[in-house]
Amino acid sequence: MKIFKMLFFAAITILTIAPASSARDFSWARDFNLQAQADPSGIRARLATRFNIGHLQVRTVLSNVENPADAYMVLRLGEMSGRPTDYIVERYRSGKKKGWGSLAKSLGIKPGSQEFHALKRGHDLSHISGAAHNTGNYVEVSYNNEEDGGKGKKKGKSKKNGK
Repeated sequence: MKIFKMLFFAAITILTIAPASSARDFSWARDFNLQAQADPSGIRARLATRFNIGHLQVRTVLSNVENPADAYMVLRLGEMSGRPTDYIVERYRSGKKKGWGSLAKSLGIKPGSQEFHALKRGHDLSHISGAAHNTGNYVEVSYNNEEDGGKGKKKGKSKKNGK
């Protein structure tokens, strides 16, 4: 009976320490979420700029995860693994209780690798400014030049070809 108690307490200790150390590995996520809460449009713009995606895709990822740090991780893991974002979101949903390290490993990012350590160190958005993108989600481009009736300036047309 004494051995059973010792094994039981050892198991409880291991089960409580392991998640705490895993959470500590990605402790930057808490600060990231606080920044996102303070400036949601700025974080969306920085994610769009960093991952070279549209604001609509950023909003889609954000709406499919629990918090902005998770959105960053989904986008980053997609980039690192070469997998599409929707695939990463599905893997996130099915295995989020296992943690980011487990998800990264399942995507071929080896623990101890430079990529894995980069994930644990934190996000790489600090050098990207989102201020220029805060004015809206879309840029309207007009191709119709009203001064010439919308016909363009006829550049590139050769007189030799009779056009």
